[in-house]
Amino acid sequence: MSEKIRTIIVEDEELARNLLKSFLKKADNIEIIAECENGFEGVKMINELRPDLVFLDIQMPKITGFELLELLDHKPHIIFATAYDQYALKAFEYNAADYLLKPYSKDRLMEAVDKVAERIQTEGSGSDVADKVSDY
Repeated sequence: MSEKIRTIIVEDEELARNLLKSFLKKADNIEIIAECENGFEGVKMINELRPDLVFLDIQMPKITGFELLELLDHKPHIIFATAYDQYALKAFEYNAADYLLKPYSKDRLMEAVDKVAERIQTEGSGSDVADKVSDY
């Protein structure tokens, strides 16, 4: 894949954001275009920047990751990254590409990234992704 996957991180915990960024630096197909500390900021950045992929925490102050999804105009691929296993089924009902349970390894993260890269190659990239990914 020649184009980088435009990615936004929505995670309220700074340590978790930093770990995710450090793992993703080693992925040559990922470009982090924004990082957000809460769901409201995440909605704004996702709708403005229209990323291909969002790493999304579920439990955040003010609005949850699921509530964030309901407010999106743009529908990127979603990889949930959370400490709570009880939301996995609901995440896949929202057509999640993957569900990472904290603490996850770099290898597990890269598996999730590879899965999204394959989806993008199959479905198309950029604005086509929003049309082809089923609505939340």
